[in-house]
Amino acid sequence: MIVCQKDTAVVILSYNGTKWHELFLPKIVEQAHSGYDVILADNASTDDTLQYVQTNFPSVKTLQITVNHGFANGYYEALKQIKAKYYILLSADFEVTDGWFPPLHQAMERDDMLAACQPKIRYWRDRECFEYAGAGGGFMDKYGYLFCRGRIFFDIEKDLHQYDDNIEVFWASGGCLMVRADLYHKVGGLDHDFYAHMEEVDLCWRLKNAGYKIGYIAASLVYHVGGSVISYGSPQKLYYNFRNNLILILKNEKGSRLLWLFPFRFILDGIAGLRLLLTGNVKHTFIIVKAHFHVYRELGKWFRRRKENKKFIAMNSSKGRNEVGIYPRSIVWDYFLLKRKKFTDLKWQPKKLD
Repeated sequence: MIVCQKDTAVVILSYNGTKWHELFLPKIVEQAHSGYDVILADNASTDDTLQYVQTNFPSVKTLQITVNHGFANGYYEALKQIKAKYYILLSADFEVTDGWFPPLHQAMERDDMLAACQPKIRYWRDRECFEYAGAGGGFMDKYGYLFCRGRIFFDIEKDLHQYDDNIEVFWASGGCLMVRADLYHKVGGLDHDFYAHMEEVDLCWRLKNAGYKIGYIAASLVYHVGGSVISYGSPQKLYYNFRNNLILILKNEKGSRLLWLFPFRFILDGIAGLRLLLTGNVKHTFIIVKAHFHVYRELGKWFRRRKENKKFIAMNSSKGRNEVGIYPRSIVWDYFLLKRKKFTDLKWQPKKLD
């Protein structure tokens, strides 16, 4: 068990990540004076990652996971071995900036109901633009489709300081996620069966169902390389997009909505598959079919998880707190048919953080 000296553990999960640590770990370690311990969790790397970090960064605590069962499982195993008040789950391909940590820490200290939060995330290769996985905070539409402030589907905005306010979101990016350690463990942590996509959304949904807030803190800025676990646009990412999104709904959606939403999503995903088929993309159509069959094959497991999650649902969540961050329209309709490409085009205001 690693017991942190500071109240926050910045936990970097790494698999063959030496090249990222050469680039980004010096700044992370330099900024640790602002109030955190740095821990590297090596996810069964086959290169010299662990030796490199131990030799070149002696202040960084390390632990080793012997078998790599994916991103979500790596954190699931690592965080069981770390004692702190707060965790920051920081992917190896993130660059932090001067003063990135205090705004996050101050937000969490100020509001006991804030369970988790994320910084502003820009793209490392095009530094004026928001980054795909997190951007200015994550949202979900009424049908379970995910998007970000600053990134809707394929359109990524430049950061013109249009999203410099602190707001409540539906989900915070797992690439740089600050979360209360006690609540993380109370609601069961990351679900390792998600493998490497949307596991943070599942965690945030459980925290919201327990009556807590998820936040976006604009004064904290980081840069993300992106695509180092599962590359954007790959068949693997498409598979996890469809599979894990269905699992999210099965595990966490209200029963009254699930009765009509799950079959409706079957229809919508079928339309998406048909569209790909008609454009000659047979391979991606079969990936969607494969994702659905995976979910149906294990329905019993997901309903057991759903039953387990019910014990975390708080009375105050029934008063609408867990609805904060859900866009009341179809983001698919608005984006593809009404051509609303930017978050500001939606004419919908997220709730400010108190």
